[in-house]
Amino acid sequence: MKKFELTTESKINLFGRTLYRIKACTSFTSVSGDEIKAGDLGGFVEKESNLSHDEKAWVSGNAEVYGDAEVYGNAWVSGNAKVYGNAKVCGVAEVYGNAWVSGNAKVYDNAEVYGNAWVYDNAKVYGNAEVYGNAWVYDNAKVYGNAEVYGNAWVYDNAKVYDNAEVYGNAWVYDNAEVYGNAKVHGNAEIYGNTWVTGNAEVYSDAKVSGNAEVLS
Repeated sequence: MKKFELTTESKINLFGRTLYRIKACTSFTSVSGDEIKAGDLGGFVEKESNLSHDEKAWVSGNAEVYGDAEVYGNAWVSGNAKVYGNAKVCGVAEVYGNAWVSGNAKVYDNAEVYGNAWVYDNAKVYGNAEVYGNAWVYDNAKVYGNAEVYGNAWVYDNAKVYDNAEVYGNAWVYDNAEVYGNAKVHGNAEIYGNTWVTGNAEVYSDAKVSGNAEVLS
């Protein structure tokens, strides 16, 4: 049995794609406890393959999923969020607010992307990680574990932020840099090269750490 169907309500989004509002064909309860009843309207998709008919994944509000993007598992896309390109949102991940996930990006496990955050290119956000505010995660960057990237922070290139680390403010982490443990990078700090910031270390203000440096506390 289909979980949803496309309605006749449509709109053309800013990329010129025609999207259709979905309607639930069956009743179910999301992992987070949201109840969807048969007949309830959801968000917008371009085609049925954008949202799996299996399990409890859902698109709600004015959220848009289009291109070859897929939302599946028990994931939830809501608010004004946009998921497009070849992006995948799965597991029990949530993308909401005004967040955008695109390119070949993947958000999965229990991860959350929200606010005005962007996750794109080949970036991955997973585990219990959160990316929010105006943060950008892109290129081949990874944010995972219990890490948080927020504010106006950027994580890109091949950088990794994981464990309980936090990157926020106007901080940038890029190249092959890694921020992990309980480390915090914030202010206007830049971490790049092959640098590791770990333990309880804190890098902030206008600090720049590069090369093969290790910062720990």
